[in-house]
Amino acid sequence: MRRLDLPLKNRDMRSLKAGQRLLLSGTVYTARDAAHKILVGLLKSRKRPPIPLKGIAVYYAGPTPARPGRVIGSCGPTTSSRMDGFTPALLKAGVKIMIGKGRRSAKVKEAIKRYKAVYFLAPAGCGALLSKKITKKKAVAYKDLGPEAIYKLEVEDFPVIVGIDPKGRDV
Repeated sequence: MRRLDLPLKNRDMRSLKAGQRLLLSGTVYTARDAAHKILVGLLKSRKRPPIPLKGIAVYYAGPTPARPGRVIGSCGPTTSSRMDGFTPALLKAGVKIMIGKGRRSAKVKEAIKRYKAVYFLAPAGCGALLSKKITKKKAVAYKDLGPEAIYKLEVEDFPVIVGIDPKGRDV
């Protein structure tokens, strides 16, 4: 498997192909439905989001509380299509990578191609295993949302498959 560091360099983005298996290391931000709605609302009202959006990786996940001695609880991907209505605006604002599970709409595929972004698939049903690939966790926005807060995670060798590449090719 190919290893890549986040944030991805432009040459790495251009080299991605649908179906390719990767191990990612670096920073990702979790965000689910509630956080997406707030972020897009801020963008529409021309207010500054609480996290930088340019070039970031967003993981569609809501981590569970950590057991004693652990960094994080279970942290598997959630269904990505729930974010489809918000995704084009976030890609336009600079988000480059999305990580989740499941299919994306035609509108999202077109936005991925237009903004030269990428959608990675994380293995579903493996939240406990994936949590072992997370080395740091910090709540950075909307803590009142509990698991739907935005968390900044550091990951090491986090397994993904390129679901939709920057040219719009889909697995």
